[in-house]
Amino acid sequence: MGTLKEEFFKYQAQTTNFASGFEVDYAKGSYIYGKDGRAYLDFVAGVSVNTLGHSHPRINEAIIEQVNKYMHVAVYGEYAQEKPVELCKRLVDSTPEGLDQVYLVNSGTEAIEASLKLAKRFTGRRQLISFRNAYHGNTHGSLSVSGDERKKSAFRPLLPEVYFIDFNNEEDLQKITKETAGVIVESIRGASGFRLPENNFFMKLKKRCEEVGALLIMDEIQPGFGRTGKLFGFEHFGIVPDIVAMGKGMASGLPVGAFMTSDKIMSSLKQNPQLGHITTFGGNPVIAAAALELLNVLEDEKLMEDIDRKEQLFREHLQHPKIKKIHGKGLMLAPEVKDVDYALRVAAECMNRGLIIFWLMYSIETLRITPPINISDEDIVKGCEILKSVLDDLD
Repeated sequence: MGTLKEEFFKYQAQTTNFASGFEVDYAKGSYIYGKDGRAYLDFVAGVSVNTLGHSHPRINEAIIEQVNKYMHVAVYGEYAQEKPVELCKRLVDSTPEGLDQVYLVNSGTEAIEASLKLAKRFTGRRQLISFRNAYHGNTHGSLSVSGDERKKSAFRPLLPEVYFIDFNNEEDLQKITKETAGVIVESIRGASGFRLPENNFFMKLKKRCEEVGALLIMDEIQPGFGRTGKLFGFEHFGIVPDIVAMGKGMASGLPVGAFMTSDKIMSSLKQNPQLGHITTFGGNPVIAAAALELLNVLEDEKLMEDIDRKEQLFREHLQHPKIKKIHGKGLMLAPEVKDVDYALRVAAECMNRGLIIFWLMYSIETLRITPPINISDEDIVKGCEILKSVLDDLD
């Protein structure tokens, strides 16, 4: 019998040739504890998934309570179950008018897939428009609307009639026409470096979609659930999308996704054909219980109200001559360093010193800082000091 690390590489499929194989013992709060007996401060939170950190007691209690009642009882959309219904109602009550119904699914990429289908089904059109360097997932449809050809070419052919325009380029909005079923965009761009819209770009994008009858699909998979100081990122920019896709931090560690839209748009999935989207495990009551309790904690502890202050604390303590700029918003921050090789070395050395920090998929010269949103001030400062010590020591 081999070690855990040896069996991990032998039996569990890998995504790269350079996984660390870090052996996890347990995790609690803002820390992951390794089999080596060390505590590692987590500035990644499972890639924006562990919204409330690891093993939050209220989330754990909600999960256990639901497990003791029942788990899976039927495919999606057949039986009325308390926690999924409560979760959907809570999301509708917490978002602007026009987002009237929620469809619960298994992941962010499934939420994107279903949103694309919904835009086509409702409009009767086939064309989709996305943005260069966007990231929306890795299944065929979501990969089709992701904007980095290096990640796509090996898997072609993908969806036809998908076109790309430049983010923050107002002239490109004219490429959205009456042939366009939907335009998909991240409220804060993830893999390409946590870039934000400029010059009221989203308001202009929404206006153009309305002019031609295209649906605006907002990808909130990473910014959603309080990470930017609002429940969803689009709330910062004065618009209401036609469809909102969500996932990642929605259940603070359990696999989940959802999309929401108006009653009118959502109803088009029920006919011609029936079962326009179907999912076996979507709306799982255990996961819904966790997601609902996450919303309760966000409200009870007023965590979103403290995000701006924590962002400023990060920015204050990350002043360093080797950080060119800090992109992003809230607790979705991306310090930019000199190049890709340097970012990889910084991340590796941070791990050696007890700080978990990653880089971003397309913009590898930027480092990922997406900690649990309830991280303490003490741990913010501690992590920043570790990162700066690494920058001091690495040329």
